[in-house]
Amino acid sequence: MDYRSVAGEYTAERVIEKSRFISYVAHAAGEEEARAFLDRVRKEHPLATHVCWAYISDRIGNLQRFSDDGEPQGTAGMPILGVLKAKELRETAVAVVRYFGGIKLGAGGLTRAYASLAAESVEGATKVLYTVCRELLIETDYPEVDPLLRFFGAKGTMVLSREFGARALFTVAVKEAEAEAFTAEVTELLLGRADIVEGESYFRPFPVE
Repeated sequence: MDYRSVAGEYTAERVIEKSRFISYVAHAAGEEEARAFLDRVRKEHPLATHVCWAYISDRIGNLQRFSDDGEPQGTAGMPILGVLKAKELRETAVAVVRYFGGIKLGAGGLTRAYASLAAESVEGATKVLYTVCRELLIETDYPEVDPLLRFFGAKGTMVLSREFGARALFTVAVKEAEAEAFTAEVTELLLGRADIVEGESYFRPFPVE
């Protein structure tokens, strides 16, 4: 099953009623990566009043955690988690740092602040769609290399490796659902002068259009 996430990290910052809020979002595949991300944010802000966070660290949305980190219950972690759910993101962690500025925001104000900062960082982050891909190993003779490379370029094929020995060997990754048609197209293009072997399948990220 395909799922959405973020690529890399993104940061958003805003001052609300003299309190400084900094929101970080990152890809986190599993709880270990999520915890490492949170630990790093805490180390970067040792004097912060609060570091509130939430993450959904698996592909199907079952591993969900959040923390208010001393803010009134339900005003920080849950609103951040709500943003991740609303955007249908998986393997994603958000941490919102607060430096208290002396003015209390109240429960409603805190909820809006944490939710809006989380949404701002998530909105700014690069989104990707993780799709099951199939590796294909394509071995052919050298006269077929140029037309094959042109085909790869036209299709936007992800070429993982190239080896040039007695014959040319390309390892490519294509979406699982398109693997059969891709193989047929290559076979037709090269008039059968290629040996194509299926490799392993796994999730790979693709930019969200």
